[in-house]
Amino acid sequence: MTIPAQFDAKTIENKWYEYWMKNNYFHSEPDHRTPYSIVIPPPNVTGVLHMGHMLNNTIQDVLIRRARLKGFNACWVPGTDHASIATEAKVVAKLKAEGINKNDLTREEFLKHAWEWTDKYGGVILDQLKQLGCSCDWERTKFTMDPDMSASVIRSFVDLYNKGLIYRGYRMVNWDPEAKTTLSDEEVIYEEQQGKLYFLKYKIEGSEDFLTIATTRPETIFGDTAICINPNDERFTHLKGKKAIIPICGRVIPIIEDEYVDVEFGTGCLKVTPAHDMNDKTLGEKHNLEIIDIFNDDATLNSFGLHYQGKDRFVVRGEIVKELESDGALTKTETHLNKVGTSERTKAVIEPRLSDQWFLKMEDLVKPAIKSVLEDGDIKLHPKRFDNTYAHWLNNIRDWNISRQLWWGQQIPAYFYGDGKEDFVVAENIEEALKLAQAKTKDFGLLTKDLKQDADALDTWFSSWLWPMSVFGGIMDPESEDFKYYYPTNDLVTGPDILFFWVARMIIAGYEYTGKKPFTNVYLTGLVRDKQRRKMSKSLGNSPEPLELIEKFGADGVRVGLLLSASAGNDIMFDEELCNQGKAFSNKIWNAFKLIKGWEVSDAIPQPESSKVAIEWYEAKLQQTLLEIEDNFEKYRISDALMGIYKLVWDDFCSWFLEMIKPAYQQPIDSVTFAKAIEMLENNMKLLHPFMPFLTEEIWQILAERTAEEALIVSTWPEMKPFNAQLITDFENTIDVISGIRTIRKDKNIPFKDTIELKVVNNDKTSAYFDSVVTKLGNITSLEYVSDKVDGALSFRVKSNEYFIPITGSINVEEEIAKLTAELVYTQGFLKSVQSKLSNEKFVNGAPEKVLANERQKEADALSKIATIEQSLVSLK
Repeated sequence: MTIPAQFDAKTIENKWYEYWMKNNYFHSEPDHRTPYSIVIPPPNVTGVLHMGHMLNNTIQDVLIRRARLKGFNACWVPGTDHASIATEAKVVAKLKAEGINKNDLTREEFLKHAWEWTDKYGGVILDQLKQLGCSCDWERTKFTMDPDMSASVIRSFVDLYNKGLIYRGYRMVNWDPEAKTTLSDEEVIYEEQQGKLYFLKYKIEGSEDFLTIATTRPETIFGDTAICINPNDERFTHLKGKKAIIPICGRVIPIIEDEYVDVEFGTGCLKVTPAHDMNDKTLGEKHNLEIIDIFNDDATLNSFGLHYQGKDRFVVRGEIVKELESDGALTKTETHLNKVGTSERTKAVIEPRLSDQWFLKMEDLVKPAIKSVLEDGDIKLHPKRFDNTYAHWLNNIRDWNISRQLWWGQQIPAYFYGDGKEDFVVAENIEEALKLAQAKTKDFGLLTKDLKQDADALDTWFSSWLWPMSVFGGIMDPESEDFKYYYPTNDLVTGPDILFFWVARMIIAGYEYTGKKPFTNVYLTGLVRDKQRRKMSKSLGNSPEPLELIEKFGADGVRVGLLLSASAGNDIMFDEELCNQGKAFSNKIWNAFKLIKGWEVSDAIPQPESSKVAIEWYEAKLQQTLLEIEDNFEKYRISDALMGIYKLVWDDFCSWFLEMIKPAYQQPIDSVTFAKAIEMLENNMKLLHPFMPFLTEEIWQILAERTAEEALIVSTWPEMKPFNAQLITDFENTIDVISGIRTIRKDKNIPFKDTIELKVVNNDKTSAYFDSVVTKLGNITSLEYVSDKVDGALSFRVKSNEYFIPITGSINVEEEIAKLTAELVYTQGFLKSVQSKLSNEKFVNGAPEKVLANERQKEADALSKIATIEQSLVSLK
């Protein structure tokens, strides 16, 4: 077939992905082989591919393709997460644009809209992953709201409730007024913000006296139910037992005493608002204070806010300050830096709120997860430094608030049969609930219509923490063949930002339900940032469109570009030039492939010694690289593994091996060498395939007629064999010799077509094994070992060996002597300046070690160069 001049990435990508899908290479079923399984970190069903996804999924694809080549039964389970808060917000916004208010819909009506949204947008990101080349087992695609997945979540809840680990409590929670739901502590981001401290006057009942309190939230005065002073604060002894009047609303509240009050902060008097501050709630319970909730669920004020009712809390803050000022109740304001909690999802400022919620006890559940990672090392985090983050979170864990005031998600399986807070039962379905309710109440006349299911949904993470088990049916059927074969999984690739949210919780769930770890290794990628180290975002306009990058550079180019700079746990400073580098690498490989396929092959000519030597060297180099690759993969240094292959192919194969075996112009190559060249190219394609699947499959299929069973994707990883390391070391010297010859040819304008002689004083006793290669690549007529220096010759050194090229008539000796003399004077001057620095005690004592090492290297290089020039001058005179 005719090989195209250029590598056409787009055509090739479509062709081979369709071919892989048609032949079902991605699908896995349990068999006699050792399994290797990965579960995808399920992206939000509403999401589209971004740079973080590109990096994360490329790494997973590299691991799964390599496992396939190494003979494992590789299974990569894809899927998406229903993302309660994010999806519900998008559906609510869509309905609002259509003039529909969520509150005017029944739950069933709203869910119908949510499913329509999911059906329309849910598969977008998975289709985009296909364009990247991801070899997921698409037949196993899971969605966290699939019936079997939801059943697993409900069963888990019921199980944990029956074990006494889930309870219902009236607690202060983090309320997101934008999403109108509670959040767990981990979903709240604390940011330092410049605010104000307002000093307010509260009149003392029955007198003209007043006390002053300092608050950052004047709008919450409507929820005040006490003023607290420290009993040891002599400034306020006269206020003990008295009452204060709240400004504006005029409500009378007691003045209480508690040592909790910091006498140094603000005015030493504290307003107590139990419904809207965690610490105030604790004080309120201790002193039996009234609780007044002044907010609606969207953080507008309710009827307790009087004439501010219906207005947003921040609007009220601005307006109430003016009213307090006009009433003479505001004495002053000061700037104040404080930490403000914001919702990770909606970015809304969190409102502390008292609410009935469901919680999961974590104190005992977390113990096996701590032991597994931090003590036994059964699960390894890469890089290991994340052990400290993991330890901090898990050693300071609090009970997990698992209920959300949302409709999109798994509805909590608690059924109320009465009006009391404890009048409920927990069951997997309403029929089971009815039996439990009848047994609990002894009222066998109860009907399912008498039961009302809790309206809240479960936290999305309560669904995804079961992911490695539920995707294989392990919660519903622990004895299923899939679950017993694929679980525990092998590797997990994810971002450190969800190390607690998801990774730690999956570990907790795994040990709770199976007594086993869910995976062995966790590879934590860094964030993809721009060249200015900024996090990529649409608002900054610094996030490239992934599919446009694939269109421009090809999927292989983008994959290589991302991975060359993606060391585990470290952020990537992304630059499109990296993808261009990947594209250039694709072109380099394609051109090398075309070169080989363009050679005429002959059975009639013998194999040159130089080709025989080249093959032995490259086979050793390939084995050395294979050993390094294995070590890097074992340490999850995916970037280093790729760089090793990159250098092997670009430098060793393209720049040296092909040059060593290349036949003379318009001459054929011997068949033995050609067969070995094809074999080496095929091995290179195997090593590159996990990183560059499309290009490598294309070359593989053109190199020979292949059946479906012989496709590269299901071929065999190169076998590791013993190799001669000395060959590799010797060739490093050979490279220096060839470079020395080429430098002289270039400097003296000696065309490569003109043959030269080479004489060698072998002071190092270097092996002559590569002499045939030196002869070929240097176009040398005779290579002779001599005992003494050669007069009238140009020379260079490699280590202690001296190499001489006798001068032909084409070189003007006088001009050459003048040129070398000038170069000698310059180098001697340079050496003097370097040695002057190194003899300066102040410089040596003050300079960093790296700088000193650099200067010493300059000195050594200059001394070596001077010796070479002087030797050349002696030879010429």
